Amino acid sequence: MKLGIVGLPNVGKGTLFNAMTMGKAEMANYPFCTIEPNKGIAAVPDKRLDVLTALYDSEKTTPAVIEFFDIAGLVKGAGKGEGLGNKFLSHIREVDAILHVVRCFDDENIVHVDGSVDPVRDIETINFELVFSDLEILERRMAKTAKLAKNSKDAAKEMAIMEKIKAELEKGVNARVIEYDTPEEAAFAESLELLSAKPVIYAANLDEDSFIAGGNQYTDALKEYVKKENAGVIFICAKIEEEISELTPEERAEFLEDLGVDGSGLDRLVTECYSLLGLISYLTAGPKESRAWTIVKGTKAPQAAGKIHSDFEKGFIRAEVVKYDDLVECGSYNAAKEKGLVRSEGKDYVVKDSDVILFRFNV
Repeated sequence: MKLGIVGLPNVGKGTLFNAMTMGKAEMANYPFCTIEPNKGIAAVPDKRLDVLTALYDSEKTTPAVIEFFDIAGLVKGAGKGEGLGNKFLSHIREVDAILHVVRCFDDENIVHVDGSVDPVRDIETINFELVFSDLEILERRMAKTAKLAKNSKDAAKEMAIMEKIKAELEKGVNARVIEYDTPEEAAFAESLELLSAKPVIYAANLDEDSFIAGGNQYTDALKEYVKKENAGVIFICAKIEEEISELTPEERAEFLEDLGVDGSGLDRLVTECYSLLGLISYLTAGPKESRAWTIVKGTKAPQAAGKIHSDFEKGFIRAEVVKYDDLVECGSYNAAKEKGLVRSEGKDYVVKDSDVILFRFNV
């Protein structure tokens, strides 16, 4: 899962990136200190893996991961190349979803590129640049398709869909909220890979007092604004995330408990990401390794096996499946099997979240 961190300059993107990934992104109190995106990986917190590792005495524990791209701050005119905008927009194309960091705190010592704090204005600035970029791409595609549409019914259908999308984009509507009449229309729209169609999570970056209080006037305005969007919202304090990133798991838990906060920003972000992108995790466990594998909800067993290795999918025979809770309650795989809790599933089985699976295959 690739997540691009975007936002205006100086909203806390670099601080959040470093906290999430324990990276070393350059940070400064001026725009464009980042040119090429910083890249880092964060493990997805998963207590189930600790339990399975202890149960199987596994030599290795491998969580699922999120790959973060800290993309340089966008400004007005990015879609026309302002502030190296075209370069930065191209980086957004590489990610699966966008984490849009929005500043929701006052601090006279931290420069705001527009001179004042206004999260709704900041969101509209970034969204406008994404939509403007999409319109350029769409118009180029339409110019090519228009010639084909004279003699091709399929091309004519594509033109009709693109005209519908263009009309909405021109109103300032993000592509991700456009509704389509058929699955085929939606599939074609997805194939266009428009920036404003990417799933978005808004991260409201708060000062410590507002974060502990559960928000402020800026977050109230933000929550009201995003009601019309198909987007998630989480509250974070990049400063707190930076502090706890240096702590041990035990110290981190104690620190968050003292603050009265339920989980770290990464925990909340992962939950929101999985929900927004329709993702789940299945598990594999054994003496060598206990591991979590991220798949899209609705994935069938052979394709889930292919996440481990393409040979598993090609030579798929069956999946031996036990629910995580049943396995833990029984204390071992064999005990679960004796109780009839291990099921043998074929090619049409849809993998569920928390399934612990042993794949049988032949190549």
